[in-house]
Amino acid sequence: MRKCLAVVGAVFALAPVVLFNTTFAADTPPVKRTADFSPRLNGPTTSLGKTGVVVKIQSAAIAKDGTITVRATIVDSDGNPLDRLGLTTPGPVSMSFIAARIPAGQSQYLSYTTSVSAATITTNPPQTQAANDSGGTFSTNAVGDYTYTFKTKAPVTFDATATHAIGVSAQRSLTEYGTFDEWSETSNDVFTFVPNGSAVKVTRSVVATSACNQCHNPLIGHGGSRLEVELCIMCHQPQTINADTLLTMDMKVMIHKIHMGSSLPSVKAGTPYRVWHRGSWSDFSTVVFPQDVRNCTTCHQNATQADNWKTNPSAAVCTSCHDDVNLATGLNHLNLPQIDDNQCKDCHTSKSVLDFDASIPGAHLIPTNSTELPGIVTKILKVAGATPGNAPTVTFSVTDKSNNPVDITKISSIRLVMVGNNVDYGVGPAGMARVSETPTAATLANGVYTYTMTNKLPATAAGSYTVSIEASNTVTLMPNTQQSTTATDAADPVEFYFSVDKSPVLARRQVVATAKCASCHSDLKFVHGGTRNSTQECSLCHNPTLTDGTSNQSVNMSVQIHSIHRGENLANPYVLGTTNYQDVRFPGDLRDCTTCHLTGTYLVENVGAKAAVASPGGFTKTTPPISAACQGCHDDVATASHALANTTVLGESCAACHSAGEEFSVDRVHQRIF
Repeated sequence: MRKCLAVVGAVFALAPVVLFNTTFAADTPPVKRTADFSPRLNGPTTSLGKTGVVVKIQSAAIAKDGTITVRATIVDSDGNPLDRLGLTTPGPVSMSFIAARIPAGQSQYLSYTTSVSAATITTNPPQTQAANDSGGTFSTNAVGDYTYTFKTKAPVTFDATATHAIGVSAQRSLTEYGTFDEWSETSNDVFTFVPNGSAVKVTRSVVATSACNQCHNPLIGHGGSRLEVELCIMCHQPQTINADTLLTMDMKVMIHKIHMGSSLPSVKAGTPYRVWHRGSWSDFSTVVFPQDVRNCTTCHQNATQADNWKTNPSAAVCTSCHDDVNLATGLNHLNLPQIDDNQCKDCHTSKSVLDFDASIPGAHLIPTNSTELPGIVTKILKVAGATPGNAPTVTFSVTDKSNNPVDITKISSIRLVMVGNNVDYGVGPAGMARVSETPTAATLANGVYTYTMTNKLPATAAGSYTVSIEASNTVTLMPNTQQSTTATDAADPVEFYFSVDKSPVLARRQVVATAKCASCHSDLKFVHGGTRNSTQECSLCHNPTLTDGTSNQSVNMSVQIHSIHRGENLANPYVLGTTNYQDVRFPGDLRDCTTCHLTGTYLVENVGAKAAVASPGGFTKTTPPISAACQGCHDDVATASHALANTTVLGESCAACHSAGEEFSVDRVHQRIF
């Protein structure tokens, strides 16, 4: 079973957010989470005040006797000070603190504040773990301005020249005022300092939260109280061991293993990767990373030490993914034992000389990114003779990335795809079903190919149509070597819009952006042999008429993509052929339509589709376009009945309740909690 990365504790709301018995926020796209996230940051106010919480550490100090103090301020989303106890402002604010240092000569935190965790299902000995301080005291400087004195003390021999950090997680509870849950108002902060007052020179910044939020938007840990990687790494370091499994919870090991999931050699061999935590197993053995796991820079970016993945190899890091390697014996390491990390860089350098060499970039090179691939670049120059009842003639060019001409008879695949009309592909007398042709019989002159389609436009064709070109070639890389492999060298598809009746050319509407898909998937080359790396290209085939021939499911773009990403939260499994997507877990917040959609394209009043979607395996044989898109996620019979009851001979009436400004507008019912 294949599952995508999951967000722990994700909540899916289909009802409006009500807060303080007031009206909803102004009609804006769903709020993006920041470090100080609340979905009501720009939302309703009351006579009691504004929602949201922002915690900021202003200063910290360690006295000679080891006493640790920190001054922190808490304000609402408008910057108004908050009463920590919730007596003069709505909602108490709970703050938890952790104190740690980076010892001299080391690169990770070691916490002063710890707890002892006892095993509960094994006889393993108790383990000391990094933890929040417990039992400290607060003093009030002013409303919203507090000093916390840790119960934990640093040793009197603490290194006053080392980098120290204080981390804080603040949660404002507004449950008594109508919010969904206690943790919906959360803020984190980390303050670094050197106790002797000198400048901070040693830091730990290998991964940035912004990189995590490409997929995990929002990043949520421990029930929603941990939002920032900078705070995570203060506990998740070598000091923290899971007592029941004796597995390290060190960030650099744990996160690699979680994201490798089902791809871990140990998991493939039958040993699950799981952690016993708070009375239950968290099993990550079915996690599937939503792109190639060799793409290290997906996570390692936007941080000051982001290049650590290639400049600082170590046994702990490398064997977290390659966990079938035994460096003590040399097993799966060319029989070369390594007793420590000192010699790793001798072979595993930070720069690649040859593709797929032993350097770290070379060992993680994805074949389709090889510099040895000549590349394929396609262009459609014009379409002529495109009138109703006639066969259009397409003029196009195919070159490599150095602009050298490519012989289309010597590559693995090339095809022209034609479909219309551009309002709704494949339907109505003005349109035509998608056709595909292999233009290897095209005439070549001056580096340009000309090909007349064998399929004619319908006699009733009207408006604008689309023709696209797809091309790819299978290339053997590093032939006759131990590193020999094959790769698909594919062109990015190109769409060309043309009018069949001299009316103004209408481009196909763009609802989602390929770049948004790439935030999580890197690219779309994992489907259809890598030749469909464009959402606009996908819709040529995945149109209202297309169904799966086995299960009779709709594979219209809106239905298929919604259903796949909704995955395990669907009421009914989405099955195409023998592939069941019920085990897919979306790693972000499904309510945030803008994760995939361009601004406003998810609002019912902006839906450009007019054609009903074929759904022979659904509740009805055809489904109107708005209803079909919504039922891609909300696939229960009650929702289908609701949509059907509100559809008449005049069409769908969704906009009456779900358009902007209405009580149940899409942006309101999809408003995010975190």
